[in-house]
Amino acid sequence: MYERSSVADLAKRLREELDRYSPGGKLPSSRSLVERFRVSPVTVSRALAQLAAEGLVVTRPGAGAFRAMPQAAGPVVGDTSWQEVALSADAATDVVPRTVDASGVMVSLAAPPPGVIEFNGGYLHPSLQPERAMAAALARAGRRPGAWTRPPVEGLPELREWFARGIGGAITAAEVLITAGGQSALTTALRALAPPGAPVLVESPTYPGMLAIARASGLRPVPVPVDADGVRPRLLADAFRATGARVFVCQPLLQNPTGAVLAPERRGEVLRIAREAGAFVVEDDFVRRLVHEDAGPLPRPLASDDTDGVVVHVCSLTKATSPSFRVSALAARGPVLERLRAIQVVDTFFVPRPLQEAALELVGSPAWPRHLRSVAVELRKRRDTMTTALRLNLPEIALPHIPSGGYHLWLRLPDGTDEQALVAAALRAGVAVTPGRPYFSAEPAAAHLRLSFAAVASTAEITEGVRRLRTACDEACRGS
Repeated sequence: MYERSSVADLAKRLREELDRYSPGGKLPSSRSLVERFRVSPVTVSRALAQLAAEGLVVTRPGAGAFRAMPQAAGPVVGDTSWQEVALSADAATDVVPRTVDASGVMVSLAAPPPGVIEFNGGYLHPSLQPERAMAAALARAGRRPGAWTRPPVEGLPELREWFARGIGGAITAAEVLITAGGQSALTTALRALAPPGAPVLVESPTYPGMLAIARASGLRPVPVPVDADGVRPRLLADAFRATGARVFVCQPLLQNPTGAVLAPERRGEVLRIAREAGAFVVEDDFVRRLVHEDAGPLPRPLASDDTDGVVVHVCSLTKATSPSFRVSALAARGPVLERLRAIQVVDTFFVPRPLQEAALELVGSPAWPRHLRSVAVELRKRRDTMTTALRLNLPEIALPHIPSGGYHLWLRLPDGTDEQALVAAALRAGVAVTPGRPYFSAEPAAAHLRLSFAAVASTAEITEGVRRLRTACDEACRGS
């Protein structure tokens, strides 16, 4: 974090001083910048690269950095209004018009303004990421023989074997495809299993990114309510009968956003209902590696209990490592595997081999289990800190379930709360929170918030963030 801040600070200083140099004039040497600003050579190199990317300087290997020549006349502004007609006409014949709306996903991807506490993040804070282990793994991977050659389109056999062992049951390496992150894997699965215009059953509430995938593919998400024990089987069976759907997407372990775990007695029932409907179950096992210290034994993936090829399993390394470490797996049995493979090849060809090699190096190193144990301890501490702070400062907000894994809490707001007004007030108070509305494919029964405790720097920041949320709630109440 300090290095990134130093790079930004140095780039700002150099940007302010550019007027001292004529166009084409040489800037001070990297060594003199290191001595003058008391920063590392890496910081200087990155700051100059940032200015080069902005078109302000030109770097010449062996010669140094120079102020860029003035740009010619600005770009010609054209008339793009014709695109409104073209893009609207594109969906005119669709049974279910495609809607590409990334707003629900961007809430957890967009960095908040400086000074705002990030309760809306969807990934581990850099201090929780295994940065040293990933860097070492990437360095070792780059030295592997053939590391820069084309990999098998299905993925490296050793990595497929590692994922297969993690899934368990009868799943073999031959039934695993390596994909570029869980979002990509879910996109491949939905495109493979449901034609445009088809209904797809989803948990309610559910992950907004999955709803965005479905709608962008021209599918119609149909909600099936969940409770503290996961999806409700009777309602699932009713939804299959009413819609004729052939796909159900679920998160049986630590469901996003509720944190629910599918009850043991419901696991077989869900598989039986789907099998009788002639449907697939897409199991998004997104957070298995982010359990808390007090979680106890975890239920196995649904795919490990499936002998008939009902389950298409998705799992990923990204949540437990870094948002940029986009390595995941799709597992399926039977003819559907070939369709999944074909769609992935058409979309992306394959996951870059150096990244796959780095994943193998990482999960095979002693640092990997140490990292998982450390994160389990830290996430439990952060969860407990946030839970205590909420009960102390915001007793009127319901916390229906305290999860034993994952990185967030799901809050039910008091009846009559204006969810959007509260989210806006929270941002003014200096804390970014995630509204509950994007998690529902139909009208929600109540207002909710999702608060992440993994994307902040410390437990002290969690306590301060909840205090700011109290201020925001008071403001929102006065305005209502």
